[in-house]
Amino acid sequence: MSDQLIFTYVIDGDDFTRAGEASSSVKNKLKMIGVDSDVIRRVAIAMYEGEINMVIHANGGVITVTISDTDITMVLADSGPGIPDIDKAMQEGYSTAREEVRSLGFGAGMGLPNMKRYTDEMHIDTVLGTGTTITMKVNL
Repeated sequence: MSDQLIFTYVIDGDDFTRAGEASSSVKNKLKMIGVDSDVIRRVAIAMYEGEINMVIHANGGVITVTISDTDITMVLADSGPGIPDIDKAMQEGYSTAREEVRSLGFGAGMGLPNMKRYTDEMHIDTVLGTGTTITMKVNL
């Protein structure tokens, strides 16, 4: 592959019925171009967690996935409330999800820790009241 492939997904906020469609789409595209199954698994998990976070906390957003010869980069951008305390948010089990979200089985506080665990690089840019952009990279 000599050119980059770029895919963009608009994530609807508060729509748990469609949450996961973008990560599933990327997973299928990666399979079609013959990416290693371990890389596909890591990308799918990290992207799914980010996608769910966008639905729960940020009223949706946009995910841009770039596949190059060397890596897969996922940029998740939202205009939600921002993350007040990134260190706290990175702690396993810490969650600010509403009770009705938890009753659906989401909001266990594993989203950001799993995103970091399954990627080779992760960077969070957040501004309170403006939004958050998370950039994740998985090396090929």
